[in-house]
Amino acid sequence: MNSHIIVSLFHIFLVVPFFLYVAFQRNNLPVPVYYSLIVLAVILFLYHGYKAYIRLAAKSPYAWVNIIHMAIIAPLLFYIGLKKKETPRSSYEMLAMVGFAALGYHLYSIVRTMMLEDD
Repeated sequence: MNSHIIVSLFHIFLVVPFFLYVAFQRNNLPVPVYYSLIVLAVILFLYHGYKAYIRLAAKSPYAWVNIIHMAIIAPLLFYIGLKKKETPRSSYEMLAMVGFAALGYHLYSIVRTMMLEDD
């Protein structure tokens, strides 16, 4: 199976539901979930920082994916994890938007990959 499809399925079945769970539960989340958001944010930032460096050095047109994770997603997760039950509603709504955007993007990616394989 194509690695892009595996990454897309990972996002569709694990990342998106987790983001939407956090966004919809808001201040009703168990405290450990907030700590997991901080850990996830740090891991995302470090991993995508490394990948961005590699891709930028290789002049890859896909570095933007890693930069978005570093500049938007990791800071948002870190902020929600840090503020815990004091997180403003707007942050949860932004996380919901990111979750729905990820769902749309990765569904599109799977369809496009499958269409290209048929050629």
